[in-house]
Amino acid sequence: MIKEEATRLGFSFCGISKAAFLEEEAPLLEQWLKNGFNGQMGYMENHFDMRLDPRMLVPGAKSVISLLLNYFPEMTNGDEAGAYKVSKYAYGKDYHKVLKSKLKELHHFIQENIGEVNGRAFVDSAPVMDKAWAKRSGLGWMGKNTNIISKSEGSFYFIAELIVDLDLQADSPVTDHCGTCTRCIDACPTDALIEPYKIDASRCISYLTIELRDNIPQEFQGKMENWIFGCDICQDVCPWNRFSKPTQVAEFSPLPGLMEMKKQDWDEITEEVFQSIFKDSPMKRTKFEGLKRNVEAVKSLFKV
Repeated sequence: MIKEEATRLGFSFCGISKAAFLEEEAPLLEQWLKNGFNGQMGYMENHFDMRLDPRMLVPGAKSVISLLLNYFPEMTNGDEAGAYKVSKYAYGKDYHKVLKSKLKELHHFIQENIGEVNGRAFVDSAPVMDKAWAKRSGLGWMGKNTNIISKSEGSFYFIAELIVDLDLQADSPVTDHCGTCTRCIDACPTDALIEPYKIDASRCISYLTIELRDNIPQEFQGKMENWIFGCDICQDVCPWNRFSKPTQVAEFSPLPGLMEMKKQDWDEITEEVFQSIFKDSPMKRTKFEGLKRNVEAVKSLFKV
């Protein structure tokens, strides 16, 4: 019943896992942080125990309902030679608001049809290991590019959770279908994918163009491949994404004016234009100054 409602709300996949301590992920996360692979994302070090145990986030939690929402666009930007590129997930409206609204509807449905069920919705809003729960819930496997991949529809999805104090039947994880393929690792221009299933986020173009607050280091000269916000390289080259289908979520359609922006428009963008076009966009995260930094970095220092 819950899965049927999730489908009605537009979610692509819905899976369930038991709320428990993530024993397998705990030592991996600890070592990842010790290696400094989180870069300036200091918040990744906060609430370590809470990040590994959803019962610390939601008292009495028994189940984690994991959901995927497709954002794959019908058309892409930056296809012409030399054009700047924006990650596909940022074409439309801010996904946090879109998913939160749908999760609240799902929670309301559960309460109306089952009874008083306490829970919380999570969309990048708390220390929740989204991919670990999606994997446990059978929504896909963790690819060598560290994204959750669905055999039927690829990996261009947002991940969200509804953690509830309702005991639900858990799904089983699916098997890994990356095989011997290393296209994502081979294609990463900054060597962020240091080995299969392991990423040094501090070298990822998405981190460099969004999370990093300092100037982009000189060592990445000539390696940005014209990405000014985010990066899709490791997903674009993944063979499983040939099965990606355009999203049916209207809010993820490209914002008015975005697809029409040419190289010169990005070079000359003003804060007024930025606020006008991207006021409801995930691109707000990098702020106007950050976007200008990224454009300048790609245009001058890092142009091949």
